[in-house]
Amino acid sequence: MVSKISEGIEISVETFYQPDYSNPVSGEFMFAYRIHIENLNNFAVKLHRRHWHIIEGSGSQREVEGEGVVGVQPTLQPGERYQYVSGCNLRTEMGKMFGTYQMENLHTIEKFEVNIPTFEMIVPFKMN
Repeated sequence: MVSKISEGIEISVETFYQPDYSNPVSGEFMFAYRIHIENLNNFAVKLHRRHWHIIEGSGSQREVEGEGVVGVQPTLQPGERYQYVSGCNLRTEMGKMFGTYQMENLHTIEKFEVNIPTFEMIVPFKMN
């Protein structure tokens, strides 16, 4: 698991290779990732948007942007945690992701960016 604190928000990420949803012969590798978001601030925040950078083992890159996470825009009170699971498909046996969340301080109505730490997705047999 990797973790990072930025702007008073702690982001932790775990990744899981999904062999049942992958087809290595066709160059399809599916990964799931679980994200824990914890509000360490003394004010409530709302997650508005996500922006991901996905880098394949071949060096090719793509970006994904959108509202919320898994269809919701969660609000976190001080000390509250939120968790969700999502997925990423790669065309190579390894890759990495990183990005940002756009959040709002619900006290001042100011928006700010939270950094998501870089995390790797590696097919287990490649790690031997």
